[in-house]
Amino acid sequence: MIRKSFVPVLVLTVALAGIAGCKSKKPPVTAPSAAPPVTKPAEPAEPVTPPKTVTESFPTAKVDKEPLTEPSVDELNNTLKPLRTVYFEYDSSDLDDTSRGILQANAEWLKRNAKRTIRIEGNCDERGTIKYNLALGERRANSVREYLEGLGIAASRLRIVSYGEEKPAVEGHDDSAWRQNRRGEFWFES
Repeated sequence: MIRKSFVPVLVLTVALAGIAGCKSKKPPVTAPSAAPPVTKPAEPAEPVTPPKTVTESFPTAKVDKEPLTEPSVDELNNTLKPLRTVYFEYDSSDLDDTSRGILQANAEWLKRNAKRTIRIEGNCDERGTIKYNLALGERRANSVREYLEGLGIAASRLRIVSYGEEKPAVEGHDDSAWRQNRRGEFWFES
C-alpha cells in the first residue's frame, strides 16, 4: 500500500515531468542561403539604332463638309430650309440689293447641290384683284428665276408657279403682314 505522505510527492513529480515534456522545441538554426548571382543582360549582336523621324510631307485630301447621307426633300423643305426667301416692294417684281445678295447665296448652294430642282413660288399680299395678284406673283417668280439663271443655275432645275394672294405667310391686314406676304419662296421638288 502506498503511504499517504508519498502521494503528494508522486503527484508533484508527475506534474513536473509533464511540464518538462511540454516545452516547445526550437526550430533548428540553418545558415542563410546565398542570393542567386546577378546576371547581366546579353549584349545585342548588332548595335541598336534610334527610331527614324519622318521628314517627308504627304498631301492631304480635301474633306467634304457635306453629310454622308443626303437629306430628303421633306427635310430640305421643312427642317433645313437652306434657301432663303426674297421679299418685294408693294406692286413690284424688281429685285433690290438685299434680294440679289440672298439669291447669290442661294445660287452658291444650288451649285454645290446640282441634283436638286426647285419650285419658285411668287406670292402677293391681299391687296389687288385675284387676277392681278396672280400675274404679279408670276412676274416675281420670273424675276427670281431669271436672276438665278444669270448666276449659272440651269433653267431645267427651276420651275415657277404663282399663288397670288392665296398662300399668305402671315395672316393679317396691315403693313407688317403685307410685307411678309410679298415674296419669292423656294421649295424643293427633288
